[in-house]
Amino acid sequence: MDLTIVGCTGSVPGPDSPASCYLLRAEHEGRTWQLLLDLGSGALGALQRHTDPLSIDAVVLSHLHPDHCLDLTGLQVMRQHGPVPAEEDLPVHAPAGAADRMARAYGVVEPQELRGMAFADLVDSVPFAVGPFTVTPYAVLHPVPAYGLRVEAGGAVLGFTGDTDTCPGLDPLLADADLALCEASFLEGRDAARGVHLTARRAAGAAVRAGARRLMLTHLPPWTPPEEARAEAEQVWSGEVELATPGAVVEVLATRE
Repeated sequence: MDLTIVGCTGSVPGPDSPASCYLLRAEHEGRTWQLLLDLGSGALGALQRHTDPLSIDAVVLSHLHPDHCLDLTGLQVMRQHGPVPAEEDLPVHAPAGAADRMARAYGVVEPQELRGMAFADLVDSVPFAVGPFTVTPYAVLHPVPAYGLRVEAGGAVLGFTGDTDTCPGLDPLLADADLALCEASFLEGRDAARGVHLTARRAAGAAVRAGARRLMLTHLPPWTPPEEARAEAEQVWSGEVELATPGAVVEVLATRE
């Protein structure tokens, strides 16, 4: 499967990137399927450089902080009021309560339902299928209900942490992953809070313990120099530490024997 980094800045949109948004593509039954992981602040605009948002097959939201979900309201406008309104409901897989959360974000005087979106609750360790993709959510450690997303297609495995600190859910999420896409919002010695985000070192440690084959750091806030995060992860990860960059297209290949 191919991974397009639509947005990868942490916590807020940055000067060069929207917030969290990742587009996965894979061939199946004679066509290209498209799965969107997160649709955070500012991501809908950048998404249009890579695909028609109305052609997305499903959206999966790792959690309901604005930098991971807020542009779903803009997608609602496009689907309902654009030149060619969408005819079929869009599946949206998200933590419980997402429909109400997004209705509050979309409405002004009172909550307003996002029509044409079919919300389904993520359940810890329970997989679901979207075309060629099998998605297994794993509950992770964050101040709100949050999930890491393990996506498999064509034998290839992507483990996306979403937002989390070190927790048991990271082990099955990243186990033998061909690409571990790990948030690294914090740096050791700078950010002391626990239970919110991974440091680059803790992200690398989680990937090592799980036997992941590639490590890519993402969700770096605008105030974190990327090379500092890379250098910290290199203290633990023996291979190349990749950095997510907006617009990059990464091929996720099955590398298990």
